[in-house]
Amino acid sequence: MDVDEGESPLQRWEGRVELPLFWASLVFLAAYSVRILADHVDRAWREIALAVMLLMWLVFAADYLVRLRISGQRLPRFLRTHWLDTLVLVLPLLRPLRLLKVYTAVQRRHEQPRLSLHARVIAYAGVTAVLLGYSGALTVYQVERSVPGATIRTFGDSLWWASATLTTVGYGDVTPVTRLGRLIAVGMMICGLALLGAVTGSFSSWLVQVFTREDEKEPPEDGHPPGASS
Repeated sequence: MDVDEGESPLQRWEGRVELPLFWASLVFLAAYSVRILADHVDRAWREIALAVMLLMWLVFAADYLVRLRISGQRLPRFLRTHWLDTLVLVLPLLRPLRLLKVYTAVQRRHEQPRLSLHARVIAYAGVTAVLLGYSGALTVYQVERSVPGATIRTFGDSLWWASATLTTVGYGDVTPVTRLGRLIAVGMMICGLALLGAVTGSFSSWLVQVFTREDEKEPPEDGHPPGASS
């Protein structure tokens, strides 16, 4: 990959590691799924899944330390300017929020974007919603399934709740009853509103552009082409 002389060392590092870290985050999510959903498998597999999760987290932590060192900033300032990096280090299941950086890092290898701006926004929002929804469903299922009075008893219930929450529908037939579950619900509501707004705004902008181009193609009412003398 060609090195852009205008890029900072931190940008070059991100360009190299964002995609591998994305795959590492999927491995982390798969291992977490085994820990939560595979209740009846051999305990050894669950321990292996835990070890994989810890290994992936160490990879994320090493990347965070490298970013901190390359940035040349002190820790307090780095925390303020790279709050998303800090958040996904503490809560690795939120790594889908970094998908935009993943796309940017991959796109640097190409001169022109493969997708239009509107398609990129919709694709980013769609993939982020799926990964966040699945991660949220796993976490809420882990928190709620054994609590007295809980309405989320199965992973299917949790997936249904996550879908209704992210899309801001909120049927209310299944809801979290624990404080942590409700805190997760608030976070998913905020993400759902943001992603839905991004998709709606991008789709509306695309429609406006389409209609504008169609209007420009239509001849004026007097039958003369634009700019022609009557």
